[in-house]
This record gives sequence, structure tokens and C-alpha cells, in this order.
Amino acid sequence: MREVAFIRQNKEKWLEFEQAIFGKKKKNPDELASLYIHLVNDLSYAQTYYSKSKTTVYLNYLASQIYQRIYKTKREESNRIVFFFKTEVPLILYQYRRYLLYAFILSFLCTAIGVISAHNDATFVRLIMGDAYVNMTLENIEKGNPVAVYKSGSNWGSFIGITLNNLIVGAKCYIYGIFGGIGTFLVMIQNFIMLGSFQYFFYQEGVLWESVRGIWIHGAMEIFAIVIESAAGFVLGASILYPKTFSRLHSFKIGFKDSLKIFLSTTPFTFAAGFLEGFITRYSIDMPRVLNVAIIVGTLALISFYFLVYPFIVNRKINKK
Repeated sequence: MREVAFIRQNKEKWLEFEQAIFGKKKKNPDELASLYIHLVNDLSYAQTYYSKSKTTVYLNYLASQIYQRIYKTKREESNRIVFFFKTEVPLILYQYRRYLLYAFILSFLCTAIGVISAHNDATFVRLIMGDAYVNMTLENIEKGNPVAVYKSGSNWGSFIGITLNNLIVGAKCYIYGIFGGIGTFLVMIQNFIMLGSFQYFFYQEGVLWESVRGIWIHGAMEIFAIVIESAAGFVLGASILYPKTFSRLHSFKIGFKDSLKIFLSTTPFTFAAGFLEGFITRYSIDMPRVLNVAIIVGTLALISFYFLVYPFIVNRKINKK
């Protein structure tokens, strides 16, 4: 069957599914389960014959939404927080996976711009970081500890202050997406150009590895979370710019709800990054290198698995049901 005929044949049924999912009238789990079975059949057909079509993406979205509504009411998922992180967020991440890809591509490009700019302009790092911070870092390098700045302040004071700052940065990445994603992009430019230029500064001073040992103990989670929060901002912006089959207001409501959940899912990692920066990073120069590497690789693997791998596992599990 040609795709146009397939759409024409099932269009009315899919619109009924939309009403069942997003309408004000609530359906019981059994009715939703029946709808889910019909929808999965259509999705399987579309994946077989129109795998790269927008129809497949659309049906997968409807299926994931019905799945979430069904399993919210299951007894084994009575813990709302467990369901949120175990099932709901991964399904949303899978649905909006291309926005995660966009955010990662832009973060790498902006970091590269920072590196190239610092390489070609000796004053660029001072322009970005400020003379006082650069001079202090140079003094720390001369004393043999390039990341001594992380030893300043108390453990708890650093943890609280750093975590609040990271939450604010993440919130900006997300909330500024309401301006069609442009605000999010501007925040990304600022943060990732700073990252690239600062890391190149350590390379120029011959202490890149020492800086990596310290900065990336907490930075693996902190920077990764900023990328995910930026993706949430792009989802929010896209819901306004590209409403698809929905009204612009209804599309925004869906986009806001989904993007907020993506943003909230990063908060445990932001707190973890703040804890590491406040309590662990200050000892990075003194600890064995193998421990440095283990913490960096372990934290990066954990957050990468949750946001990049686990959503595919959950989605595959759904499609098998």
C-alpha cells in the first residue's frame, strides 16, 4: 500500500487516538490498552514499509503517549518518581532524540570556536574569563596546582554555591528556548566558547592533563547536563515554531510539558556534579591518577547511558509489548 493511501485509510482513527490522549475526557486503562494495540499494529506496518517517513515518527509519538498514560496507573509503578525516571523521561528523550543531537553538535562547534579563537588571539581568554581570573590561574600554575581555585571556600559552601549557579545556568538554557530556541543557542555560545578557550589556555601553559584531572571530575556531569538542558530549550522553541497537526497553543502546551520533564531529569546529575566539585575536585591533584580517570569515566558513562542509551532500550521494550 502506498503511504498516501495508508494515511488516508487511517487518518480518522489516528485523530480519535489524539482525542483520547490529549482530550479532556479521560479513558480507563483498558480502553487505552485497546487503542495502544491498534496503534502499535499501525506503527509496525509503518516501520516496515515507511521506516524513514514522518508518519512513523508521528505514530511512535502517539504510541509512547498512550503507553505513558497506561503505565502511570499500574500498581507496580505506584512510585511516581520511579516511573518518572525509569519510563516517562526515557520515552520523551527517545521521542525528541534529534534535538539532543542538535544540542551536542552545537556544543562541539561552539567549543571548537573557543579553541580556535584562543589559538589565534592571545588575549581572547582574558576577554572571556577576565584578567583577574586568568592571573589567579597563572599564579596557581606556577605553584604547581592549576585547579587550586576549587580548594577555596568550605566543602558545603562550595557545594551549595556551585549547585545553585549550575541550576541557574541550566534553567537559562531551558527557559530561553521560548524565544524560538535562539535564547538557548546564545547561552550555549557563551558557555561552550568559554569552555573551549579555557581548556586551550591550560594546553598553552602545558598543564592540560592536570586541568582535565580536576575540572572533568565534576565537569563530565555538569557539561553533559547543560547540553541536555539546551536540548530541552530547543524542544520548547520547536513546539512554538513547528506545531505540526496541532494548534500552536496546544503544541506549546505539549512542548512545555515534555521539555520541562527533560529539564527536571537533569537536576539529580546537577546536584551530583555540585557535590563532586565541592567535596572531591579540590583533592584531584593529590589523588592517584587512576582514581581521577575512574571518576571521570564513571560519571560520564552513567549520564551518557541514561540520556543516550537507555531511551532506546525503553522504546524497544515498548514496541515488543
